[in-house]
Amino acid sequence: MKVLTRFLISAACVAAAGAVYGPVAAAQPAPPPPPPPAPNVNAFPPVSPKDFAIYEGTAYAFSVGDLVCMLQRSGSYGCNGPLPGAPQGANLVSGTMGGVPGFAAAPAPMYTGPVNALPANTRLSYGTVSCGTDGATTSCVDSRNQSGFVVTPTATWVVNEVNPLLARPEGTNPFIN
Repeated sequence: MKVLTRFLISAACVAAAGAVYGPVAAAQPAPPPPPPPAPNVNAFPPVSPKDFAIYEGTAYAFSVGDLVCMLQRSGSYGCNGPLPGAPQGANLVSGTMGGVPGFAAAPAPMYTGPVNALPANTRLSYGTVSCGTDGATTSCVDSRNQSGFVVTPTATWVVNEVNPLLARPEGTNPFIN
């Protein structure tokens, strides 16, 4: 009889906990879907970097509308200007070769001199980073780790926010397929 009583009390406690915490668990929003991948900017034909050289050839800059983007020979790259949907009103998205880009609010433009417009359906590349545009969407991707960012007329996002070579699911190896 004691076992039956204990069992019934335990069952009642579990049912009460389910009634109290069940709606809370059910109210949790579903995680947002992952952002779409970046366009394949390397499919676009390259432009000559010398036509976009600034700072005596130590960097390359281009514009797409009000957006100004720069690739530095030191490995940094980014775009500054209107970034629709960027977190906390950010106006700069930038990264370094081998790293993952991030957002920031820059107090001033990253480059104020004149820059050439990047023609639609072309790309500018230096090292492992390529930036390109189809005339509306601008994206930069680092082929070293497949991370980068995308700026569209309605949204801006970072691609592969987690470096796949560093953050591996348990039991996987990036060097063995």
